[in-house]
Amino acid sequence: MLEKLQYLFTHHVVLSQELMWVCFGIAVIVLLFLDLCVFNRKNEVPSFAHTLWVCVAYIGAGLLFGVFVWYEEGTNKAMEYFTGFLVEKSLSMDNIFVMSIIFTSIGVPRIYQHRVLFWGILGAIVMRALLIGVGDVLIKNFHWVLYIFSAFLIYTGVKMALHSLKKDDGEGNTEDNIKNSSIYRFVEKYFPVTHEIDGPHFITKKDGKHYITPLLFALITIELMDVVFALDSIPAIFLLTDDVFIVYTSNIFAILGLRALYFLLEAAVHRFVYLKQALSIVLIFIGLKIFLPKIGLELETWHSLTVTFSLLFGGIILSLFKEKKAAGKKPEAEA
Repeated sequence: MLEKLQYLFTHHVVLSQELMWVCFGIAVIVLLFLDLCVFNRKNEVPSFAHTLWVCVAYIGAGLLFGVFVWYEEGTNKAMEYFTGFLVEKSLSMDNIFVMSIIFTSIGVPRIYQHRVLFWGILGAIVMRALLIGVGDVLIKNFHWVLYIFSAFLIYTGVKMALHSLKKDDGEGNTEDNIKNSSIYRFVEKYFPVTHEIDGPHFITKKDGKHYITPLLFALITIELMDVVFALDSIPAIFLLTDDVFIVYTSNIFAILGLRALYFLLEAAVHRFVYLKQALSIVLIFIGLKIFLPKIGLELETWHSLTVTFSLLFGGIILSLFKEKKAAGKKPEAEA
């Protein structure tokens, strides 16, 4: 069996970059079609079991594409893809928390949230392509931009670590902060908005005028927030690889399953108390990576994947351990 796999990986027709882009495009179209026409055909709140299987399917598709990259382009490119996929997937945890707050603040019912998220992901696919294209042009023409990316990631990681050490002010205060944010105010100021839900519609007509419903209001806000989050994730992946194909595909496969991940983790994401600290260390590590060769430390691609996976997995395990320990103390306190 091992010999057959080795033969397959060493004796095959190598696809051109153009054909690999075509394969990626077909995979994305198929997944979006399944998402819209099979997984979520009706406006209804998805069950936990349904959401879990959809989430597993998306993660499986992302990992399977990584195996395809491995088969076509070798181990190093595959390790770059898996590292980028893992970093983007982890950063999406913050997206989930913010999405939950946006939906709660704006008052979007759960039955329509999946519709907003579907179109949000479509918008993110286009927006990430534009941002990654700009990043690629900047790096090819101004290589020193990588040092700016590096400094920005280190700053973001330190800021995230310091912020995570502070005590939360409570969910209500967080919602107030979202409502008072510049993005929220920008949408409300420059677009005609109604706060009344009109079924699954993004635009409604009242007294002869068209208004944005809370669904489109939430969609616009989420899209603008995604641009903000992309400013962290895209520099991080460009510091891992300069291959645009790897950067974009790992990014898109990570966010494709974001909708299912949202419904799976929206109520539990706050329980991963150490994940943000672990993610902040990952960002600092990636930011410092560009400087390590200057002091004689050469890291292989698999080193980055190992460090990233170990830190994030450790953060999740420590979070679950802390929650279990806290749950064990509650009965004693009540007694």
